[in-house]
Amino acid sequence: MDLPQSSSIPIEPLPNSEGSKHSLLEGYASQNLNSYNREAISELTDEELKEKCEIILTKRVKDGDEQAIFQLGQLHFEWGSFDKALKYFERAPSTDMQSQFQLGVMYFDGLGMDEPDYVKALERMQAVATCTKMSCKHLVHAAEYNIGRAYFQGYGVRTDYEEAEKWWMLASDDGNPSACVRAQSMLAMLYSRKDTADLKKAAFWHSEACGNGNLESQGALGVMYMHGLGVKKNMESAFECLSEASQRGNVYAMGHMVAFYYKRKLYTKCVDMASRVAQLDNLQQVAEETECQENYIRKGVAMACFYYARCLDKQLGIKNSLEMAQHYYSRAYSFDPDVCALLQSIVTHGKM
Repeated sequence: MDLPQSSSIPIEPLPNSEGSKHSLLEGYASQNLNSYNREAISELTDEELKEKCEIILTKRVKDGDEQAIFQLGQLHFEWGSFDKALKYFERAPSTDMQSQFQLGVMYFDGLGMDEPDYVKALERMQAVATCTKMSCKHLVHAAEYNIGRAYFQGYGVRTDYEEAEKWWMLASDDGNPSACVRAQSMLAMLYSRKDTADLKKAAFWHSEACGNGNLESQGALGVMYMHGLGVKKNMESAFECLSEASQRGNVYAMGHMVAFYYKRKLYTKCVDMASRVAQLDNLQQVAEETECQENYIRKGVAMACFYYARCLDKQLGIKNSLEMAQHYYSRAYSFDPDVCALLQSIVTHGKM
C-alpha cells in the first residue's frame, strides 16, 4: 500500500490560537471587562461575551491601543467574520507579527476576499519568518512551514521541492517538539514521493513527528514497519503504531488494521472494525478533526469496505450475504478505485 504523500496540504494556523470560541472570549473578557468577575463572565453566552468584548476592544482601538487591533481582528476571525477580521489585521502596524501572520493565512486561503492572493500571503509569511524579535519566536516555525507549503504547491512562486524541503527543514528544527510538528510530518511525506523518494529519511521524519504526537505520521510509520519500507520489517512495531493511531482516529491506519486482522484470520475483529469504518461518510469533516489528508482517509475506508465485503462474501466472521458483499465491493470502488483494483488483483492471484 502507498504511504501518505503530500498532495493537498493544510496551512499551519496561528500558534497558540487553539481552543473553543468560549475560552477565547473568556480570555478577552477577563482582560477587558473589569466590571465583571470570573463567575459572572462564565454565565454569559458566547454571543453576549462577544458583544461585550467587541464594544470594549472597539473603544480601545479608537483610543489608539494597537494590541486591541489584533485582538479585535482575531475575535472576528475566530467567529468567521473574515471581512471584518481582514480590515483590522490590515490596519495593524507592520511590526505586529501576529497580524501579519494572520494576513498571510487569509491571503493564502482567500478568506474575506474574492480570491486568494498568494504573492501577498508569501510576503507576509516571509516577514514573520525573518523576524528576530523575541515576541516573534513562537510564530517563526509556523511561518517557515507555510513558506515551504507555498513552494511545494506553487502558491505565489514556481513549484520548487528543494525550496520546500529547505523551509520545512528550518520549521522542523531537528525534530524539536516545540517546533512545527506538521513540517516534520511533511518532510517525511516529501521523501515518500516517487520523484523525491528517500524512504530512510521518510522513516526518520515520520518517527520524529510521531514521537511529537502527529497522528498521520503515526499511521504512516506503522505502514512502513509493516512492509519494511525505510526500516527493518517489524510486525510488533507495526501493530503498535497502527493500533494506537486507529484508536486516535487515523482512518488510513484503521484500513491497515483491518487487513492485519484478516491476514491473521482474526475475522471477528476484522469484521468489527471494517463494518464501523465502512460506514464513514463525511470524510472532509474527519480530515478536519484528525488533521489527516482526505485522500488517504478515502483509501482507509476503501480498504475497510473491500475486506468487509470479502468477509460477507466468504462467510468469515459474519453471516454470508452476497447482496451486501456486492454493495461494499461497489462502495470500496467509489471511495478509491486504485485501492479496490489492487485488492482485487490480490484476490485474483489467490493471495487473499
